[in-house]
Amino acid sequence: MNDATSILPEHNKVTEQLARLAHRLNELRGIFDYDGKREKLEELDAQTADPSFWGNNDRAQDVLREQSTLKKVLADLDDAQTRYDDAQTLYELGREEGDDASIRDAWSALETLDQRVGKMEFRRMLSGPHDDKGALVTINAGAGGVDSQDWAQILMRMYLRWGERHGFKVEVLDVQDAEQAGIRSAELEITGEFAYGYLRSEIGVHRLVRISPFDANARRQTSFASVMALPDLGEDEIDIEVNEADLEVDTFRSSGAGGQHVNKTDSAVRLRHLPTGIVVACQVERSQHKNKATAMRMLKAKLWDLEQQRREAEREHLQGERKKIEWGSQIRSYVLQPYQQVNDHRTELKSSAVHAVLDGDLDEFIEAYLLQQSQSSAEAPS
Repeated sequence: MNDATSILPEHNKVTEQLARLAHRLNELRGIFDYDGKREKLEELDAQTADPSFWGNNDRAQDVLREQSTLKKVLADLDDAQTRYDDAQTLYELGREEGDDASIRDAWSALETLDQRVGKMEFRRMLSGPHDDKGALVTINAGAGGVDSQDWAQILMRMYLRWGERHGFKVEVLDVQDAEQAGIRSAELEITGEFAYGYLRSEIGVHRLVRISPFDANARRQTSFASVMALPDLGEDEIDIEVNEADLEVDTFRSSGAGGQHVNKTDSAVRLRHLPTGIVVACQVERSQHKNKATAMRMLKAKLWDLEQQRREAEREHLQGERKKIEWGSQIRSYVLQPYQQVNDHRTELKSSAVHAVLDGDLDEFIEAYLLQQSQSSAEAPS
């Protein structure tokens, strides 16, 4: 056999890898507060065992979500430690018995674990106060006419596909169709652990360059659309009171380009907050009452964000810099003509796999941005 798996790793190489992984796993237990989370999980388990637990259904759901999150973090750490212990034992037995196959298997397991630990370490970058929340994403067409409206719809699909790739629950809460093609705007809800932490990297203006399918002369067109992401804080975490007298409430028939993600019902709700002019809408539920409740949650999230802007001069850690949706303000360009390339102007990361990215393969760009932000924070003076 001549492949790499037939090469017996040197003893020093294996022992060094074991030592490095042991150190990194120990660090992860501290970073994720393993003992504290274990104690908190025991408290939540006790709550769920109480016969009165379901007396407050909303509170019960919050507890179950927190319980599920804690279980996942602890299970990941426990599983990584178990894999380490098994690989270490297998290697030691292989050495004692002179079993080269076991030594190779142990080394392969350590290499796989090294990659897994690397992904867990990446979570360190998702340490913002709301990074572990779901995300409310708004997409708006910008300069570029019908091409920008088509571009906004392409972006909507890209984020829905990204969410589905990660096993997140994805829903189109509202879509405003454009007259000729595409959409004027869309409101998405992406529910899953750290969805906001990842998607805050997407906040900004996105630029598309291609041969316009709407131009009879097949000329190259540049289009713009903006992406905004807010953490889905839920009802309990937003201390914002909304006066019903300040609301203009409209109901209408659901419609839109969400495909399987939008329910066609007669129960859609649009809320206009008169003091601020903020407008939100939801049409995903079959119940008007549920649509209004979701719209109210969206409104509170946007009012919360508005309040944060008033309180904080520096907003880059949550929302990034607000810019016009036009030339010179883009965070990322997607070029289909005259060449194919995705270029992130913040990290300078480039990829020729444009169609894969537009199909939701965004992780490389998200991770590069978060790594850059993490490094910038570490270098900033305290």
